Amino acid sequence: MTGVSEILVLILLISGILILPRIFKPAPKAVQGKKKRTLSKKKRAGVVVSVLIPITAAMVLKPWNGNLVLFVSIGIIPVALAWAMVWILSAQKK
Repeated sequence: MTGVSEILVLILLISGILILPRIFKPAPKAVQGKKKRTLSKKKRAGVVVSVLIPITAAMVLKPWNGNLVLFVSIGIIPVALAWAMVWILSAQKK
């Protein structure tokens, strides 16, 4: 009897996965022209500089040799503060 119940459970799962979504299709939404948001030249330059500053600081300071606090204060904190200022100033414009 357990074999029959397992087959019935499989049929129920297959119908639930394949058949029911076709029956209860959601109404198609009107597709509006999506505005493609691209980054400005200033933001692209900011991203590149955000990557280059920590890499340069890591090559010069070698934080794995014990200069971790200096690396964080010169390489990481200025980048975080700059992007925080960009975020704050962009909110004021909107």
